[in-house]
Amino acid sequence: MQMSKLLTKIGMGNVDIGYILIGMFVAILILLILLIFQIRQSSKLQKRLDKFTLGKDGKSLEKDIVGIYEDNKFLKITVEKNKKDIDKIFENLEDTFQKMGIVKYDAFRQMGGQLSFSLALLNEKNNGFIINSVHSTEGCYSYTKEIRNGESSISLSEEEQRALNLAMGQ
Repeated sequence: MQMSKLLTKIGMGNVDIGYILIGMFVAILILLILLIFQIRQSSKLQKRLDKFTLGKDGKSLEKDIVGIYEDNKFLKITVEKNKKDIDKIFENLEDTFQKMGIVKYDAFRQMGGQLSFSLALLNEKNNGFIINSVHSTEGCYSYTKEIRNGESSISLSEEEQRALNLAMGQ
């Protein structure tokens, strides 16, 4: 009877006490299932932690992490240095001869074998020179002509112009 007065005070005077007990049993069962689930999760996490720290104490693990951090820092510095070095190499490559055109010919149509030649060497900006070597029965004569932006201030022979066009990919 005492119980029903309590239930009446909290507004549940009409509810059968059996239903309340069944409800409490279901709630306890749900909480028990949740507790078992949490214990399993905690056990899995503990196994992972044990595997991670296998054979290590806190100090040695901290040393390993600091070592990894230092290695990462060193790698970042090395990558930056490599980027600068590569930029410098590309900058230097702009002035190197990257394009070539050669035309062999028989200068005086008398010796055969096409021993004369015109060689054009150009950098990325089409600056460079043409070497012309003329062979005859009396000797060999070589001379150069400067090329700026793909053009010469001195008139070019047909062979020199062909060599220049080959070097510029025309």
